[in-house]
Amino acid sequence: MSRTTLITTASSPRMLASAIGVALSASSAAHMAQAAENTEQKGERNPISLGATNITGQDQDNTSYQVEKASSQKYTAPLVDTPRSVTVVPQQVLKDTAATSLQDALRTVPGITFGAGEGGNPQGDRPFIRGFDAQGDTYLDGVRDTGGQSREIFDIESIEVSKGPNSSFGGRGSAGGSLNLVSKTPQARDFTNGGFTYGSDQTRRYVLDVNRQFLDDSAAFRLNLMSHEQNVAGRDAVNYDRWGVAPSLTFGLGTPTRVNLSYYHMESDDLPDSGIPYGYGSPTATAHAHDKPNDGGDSNNFYGLKSRDFRKTRADISTFSIEHDLNDNMTLKNTLRHGSTGQDYVLTQPDDSKFNVNKYGTVWRRANSRVSTTTTTTNQTDLFGSFQALGFKHSYSTGLEFTGEETRVSGYTVSPNGNPLGGCTPDKVGNSGGSCTSLANPNPDDAWTGSVARNYMGTNTKATSRAAYVFDTIELDPKWLLNVGLRYDTFDTEANSNAVAGRSKIKDDSQFFNWQAGLVWKPLENGSIYASYATSATPAGGLVGEGSDGNPLSAGAATSDLQPEETVNYELGTKWDLFHDRLSLTAAIFRTEKKNTRILVDALTYQNAGESQVDGIELSASGKITDKWQLFAGYSYLDSELVKSGLNGRNGVVGTGSSKGNQMPNTPKNSFSLWTTYDITPKLTIGGGAFYVDQVYGDVGNTVYVPSYTRYDAMASYKLTKNVDLQLNVQNLTDKTYYDKAFSTHFANQAAGRTALLTTSFHF
Repeated sequence: MSRTTLITTASSPRMLASAIGVALSASSAAHMAQAAENTEQKGERNPISLGATNITGQDQDNTSYQVEKASSQKYTAPLVDTPRSVTVVPQQVLKDTAATSLQDALRTVPGITFGAGEGGNPQGDRPFIRGFDAQGDTYLDGVRDTGGQSREIFDIESIEVSKGPNSSFGGRGSAGGSLNLVSKTPQARDFTNGGFTYGSDQTRRYVLDVNRQFLDDSAAFRLNLMSHEQNVAGRDAVNYDRWGVAPSLTFGLGTPTRVNLSYYHMESDDLPDSGIPYGYGSPTATAHAHDKPNDGGDSNNFYGLKSRDFRKTRADISTFSIEHDLNDNMTLKNTLRHGSTGQDYVLTQPDDSKFNVNKYGTVWRRANSRVSTTTTTTNQTDLFGSFQALGFKHSYSTGLEFTGEETRVSGYTVSPNGNPLGGCTPDKVGNSGGSCTSLANPNPDDAWTGSVARNYMGTNTKATSRAAYVFDTIELDPKWLLNVGLRYDTFDTEANSNAVAGRSKIKDDSQFFNWQAGLVWKPLENGSIYASYATSATPAGGLVGEGSDGNPLSAGAATSDLQPEETVNYELGTKWDLFHDRLSLTAAIFRTEKKNTRILVDALTYQNAGESQVDGIELSASGKITDKWQLFAGYSYLDSELVKSGLNGRNGVVGTGSSKGNQMPNTPKNSFSLWTTYDITPKLTIGGGAFYVDQVYGDVGNTVYVPSYTRYDAMASYKLTKNVDLQLNVQNLTDKTYYDKAFSTHFANQAAGRTALLTTSFHF
């Protein structure tokens, strides 16, 4: 078959990364004693802890689950005084839970689910925060990280989750919140950290993190490497293979002017999971009623084709930033970034839309394909600091942002790619050139006798955005703080489509203000009570071709109203640092209302007339209860409703029924996460976690769903020497079969079964 050359081969660089990891880990053992002595001496001379400046801006214990301040300068107050829900997943939680991907990491934050890729959405990370799609609301060091991706975290120090409308911080979108990934940057000390993980299902992972100072310690270089390959527990045929490299260089450490250059490259080559088809409520059903996935009696069943399916991805991100302290209270920073991401895949959708599952106990293997490239160039200038005016102290941040984005989407022509004449009857299983397979006993080794040819017809979407923003925390007196923020955006987008039927071009220009305001009362120094209000705006085309955003630009709907959708949030909350400020507790009650939503009101006609809302409660705890006992936990209650839903339908085609009053998709009413560790001895630590997610609907009609589940994890770590640690993680301890992604019509994605991982880490 013909495949695009967009994605370069992964084998040689991956093998190089593996070889480096193995060589360094092996050779380190022979020199451990000497390395330990050298490390001790260097540690005394350079006591700055890894990641402390990135996460909290101060030298706090870098093994703590507690984080005092977000990395972004747009947060002009410590987290305890920030009037909104912000959860930071620190490096130690990532390490202790053995997280390797963004989805792994966010399992520890309740109120976040993941949606499946299909229906115009690319494969990759598609988080829902407080019930709202946030696939375009991920940031890397405060700059929007666009393009469909499955994000690795080998070069990530921490993950900041801001909940509630957040357009005043990041611009368009962010109706339910946003994610900010904080990169590992050069530090003012020498160290070498690395490790290798061997686990069940042929898991092999190697990582290396090296930091070196030079130029009389005023500059530092840091290099992160990763190689990862694995099958998936409880899933036949599925495998993942990826590698990455991330060098960074900083000049001017400890001086008024700092310059940072960094590059990130990651690519993957997978046989992706094709998911489990939904069943039907009865043998005569022609539409879903209240149906869940049907695996044919064996949860290991894989409905894809080894000879046809593949997924390759690539991400390249280059960043240049310069930061200068104008004086003790004012800093100017400029960040220039260019990023390019790509996807290339043909994968099987186990399609139930032709009722083969119901009628014959078979599955039609429908092929989905995509070849996409997204390029983004951003220049962001920030001025931040503090000053006194009119008797009040101000902690401020202001800036300008200019961004150009372009996404090119095309795919493959797969032939045949239709339900066979007469359906996938039992006699066609194994005799249809791979198009049909058994629900109960699918064979991923079936020969594919069709063809796959590159199809260059598709859509090219361009967008240009310009923004200005300002934030300020005003200390009215020691017990009262006023936190305000304002942002103005212009967002211009143009979609050019090239199809057999001809060419089309649709444009949309939007301008919008967003703001936030919060009043904070501090009854004691270690606590706060707040009330806040925040907004967001989601213009048409906000995903720039890399996802389905209810955007009628792709439906050819010339009569549509294309005003930005508007979201507002009302929140009351309290935050406290207890046990000598080692443990942070938060609680919030909120209402999020999305108004002016684009809904289908007639054939090929959309209007900004929809409305949905979420009423919720959130609780969290992070930090140390005692010197030996750490906790990272949270609970989320989300009561969602489609208040005004418009007509049912897709791509401008009117369907039947109404979704008014239904629960929002991908929005569990209750979700809970608990991760805790305890130091039995100075060398031995044990830990475990429990994660509960309520039933989740896949569609607005509430006709398909995935059941609720509880998953348990366990870990134990042992400090073998000063320089070598061993850690055992058992994920999904009870081997629970559950689903972590629900699509709106055809299928759901099954999570991994019981997985055991043994990690050997070295550091000197």
